[in-house]
Amino acid sequence: MDQRPADARLFSLDALRGFDMFWIMGAEEIFHHMAKIQGGPLWEGLSHQFTHPAWHGFAAYDLIFPLFLFLAGVATPYSLGKQMEAGKDRKQLLMRVIRRGLLLVVLGIIYNNGLELRPLDEVRFGSVLGRIGLAYMFANIIYLYTRQRGQIIWFGALLLGYWALLAFGAAPGYPMGDLTMEGNVVSWLDRMIMPGKLYLGIHDPEGLFSTLPAISTALLGIYAGNLLKNDPMPQGKKALRLVIMGVVALVLAQLWNLVLPINKNLWTSSFVLQCGGLSLLLLAGFYYVIDIRGYSRWAFFFKVIGMNSILIYLSGLVIDWEHATLGLFKWLGQLAGDPYSIVVLVVCGLAVKWVFLYFLYRQKVFLKV
Repeated sequence: MDQRPADARLFSLDALRGFDMFWIMGAEEIFHHMAKIQGGPLWEGLSHQFTHPAWHGFAAYDLIFPLFLFLAGVATPYSLGKQMEAGKDRKQLLMRVIRRGLLLVVLGIIYNNGLELRPLDEVRFGSVLGRIGLAYMFANIIYLYTRQRGQIIWFGALLLGYWALLAFGAAPGYPMGDLTMEGNVVSWLDRMIMPGKLYLGIHDPEGLFSTLPAISTALLGIYAGNLLKNDPMPQGKKALRLVIMGVVALVLAQLWNLVLPINKNLWTSSFVLQCGGLSLLLLAGFYYVIDIRGYSRWAFFFKVIGMNSILIYLSGLVIDWEHATLGLFKWLGQLAGDPYSIVVLVVCGLAVKWVFLYFLYRQKVFLKV
């Protein structure tokens, strides 16, 4: 059994982050292509789970984004908390948090629009990285200036306040509490306030106001990270606590779903609990297997990805991965023949990206934002 110091970097944290990013790297395409080739309920069901619902509802693919944000929160006590314990100036840490958050916003804008000048109304400002940056920033500010009880209060207040906003607000001309894309108050506020263009014209899934409950996603991660790092209870009990919290969150999410649908586009409060519960269960599983039981070799593949998660996300801006894959493995796709050549090339593309990340890992080159 591999018992690590409580304040050591969690192998399971990097591995779970890498597992999360693995699907963003393109692994979900395997299921989509196999569903087209084979058909049948199994492959079609798996393909469906890796497709976002159009509006209300939940699929496994919806978990990828909030899981990453949750894990950013888990890392906070190990990074920011460690610096606070070392006596670093709180104002200095605050400025670092703000700089990092705003840098992620800028990187998100670049990711959406590229490095080119465009008219303001053609620029999309909402982004995945922007939401991570803002939610991370505000959650870490709360962490800097409140104790755990205060963080829990913020967590609940944001979820309840956001529910109230959706329940008692609406776009002009729509009934109170309307939750359609056109009529909900959050999308309307984004249309009124956000500059540039929205992803869906009348709605942006990474809009400004739906970032509010995303702060709670990061705060839940901070609570989990604080439990793993600072709670004196045995490691096995910590894992069990995470499981219990995860199950409770999932039950509450289903109950809340009856009056406030689980909806990734709006990042509804029930969606926060749904993804938070699943994130807690995944963290508990990875933590138990890797950091408690010491079975970590299998997870090295994911750790390599997790150590450079932002880099691989942004890499498509400057690296033509499809061209690189075809240049190296087009022959293998030809040998496989139709219809499976496309699946073989997807797997080869994942391998090319992983080898690139492994090279950086060996050179100790990591993109730190």
